[in-house]
Amino acid sequence: MTGRKVKVLYIDDEDNNLSSFKASLRKDFKVFTALNAEEGLELVQQEEFEVVIADQRMPGMTGVEFFEKLVEVNPRPIRILLTGYSDIASVIDAINKGEVYRFIDKPWNLEQIKNAIFNAADIYDARKELKIKNDRLAKLHSEMNRFVYSLSHELRGPLMSISGISKLAKMETDDNGILEYFEMIDEATVKLDDFIYKMLDFYRSTKMDNRIEPINFKDVLDQQMGDYKKKWPLEDVQISVDIQQTESFHSDEAKIRVILNNLFSNAFKFQKEGVEKQISITIKVGHGQALIIVSDNGIGIEGKHQEEVFNLFHRATQRNVGSGIGLYMVKESIEQLQGTINLTSSPDEGTTMKVTLPDLAEKGRR
Repeated sequence: MTGRKVKVLYIDDEDNNLSSFKASLRKDFKVFTALNAEEGLELVQQEEFEVVIADQRMPGMTGVEFFEKLVEVNPRPIRILLTGYSDIASVIDAINKGEVYRFIDKPWNLEQIKNAIFNAADIYDARKELKIKNDRLAKLHSEMNRFVYSLSHELRGPLMSISGISKLAKMETDDNGILEYFEMIDEATVKLDDFIYKMLDFYRSTKMDNRIEPINFKDVLDQQMGDYKKKWPLEDVQISVDIQQTESFHSDEAKIRVILNNLFSNAFKFQKEGVEKQISITIKVGHGQALIIVSDNGIGIEGKHQEEVFNLFHRATQRNVGSGIGLYMVKESIEQLQGTINLTSSPDEGTTMKVTLPDLAEKGRR
């Protein structure tokens, strides 16, 4: 606590008590007094007090009733109740309704009440500092949201221009050497665009609160498959999709897309050469949950890596095709959606990921 004088308001219907309190404590604190609860409520709207003390037995409004009103008017001051009798019902009311920090018996002891005020002021300062930090964090979170989306748009605009110009330039030349350069430019722009999307997905999966909304898995997957076909050469991959949804389901669509995107991306990127490539997606919705299964017949994951593949920047293969954040984002999204994931894999045989997600609207009603 700083060297300032703590501002204390004391409410009591006995003028002698007010005078004695002020005379005893004025050297240590900046003391204000009020003869009744109504006068006290007026003062708390004019001044910011760290500590408010009230006698329980007052005509018109008891100390507990006063504190209940004070919580509505200004909940910040720390509240201390003076009581000359033991009444468990009043104690319970004071805790539940008036949010009282401490009880002190009358007649009060000078050192006891001084220590109580100092301790209460320390709590007031700690809460004030915490509120300032929370407000700052909320502001930073809001600014970060705007920054991430603005940055992604600012980067993708020029990137799409480069890609478009490259395509036009390739139409203007037959020189294989020059065409090879443009192919390298196209490959680099695709990688950078994919990285930007990964960063957006990373932010969604780790930093943003759930936005619960109805999920139609067929619509979600139809849109995703359209994007996949534009992004990757899927002509030689046998893709099977089975969606069974006959009841409503509620979750965060953005995080579900993060899960599907990264599971499908891994299933495609880690295929084996020289075999008929297969990816299957099964989604079953029922009994308040959704089961998502993504399987492939790719290179698989060795047993020693299976516990670590969900760690940030971990790669289970020497192939330089991933950023090492995809399965980490899957895990983070699933945890935020209160679900689970199970991995089954064998080297050279393939991998199966089973994700179970609860209906968050259903869960919230329990």
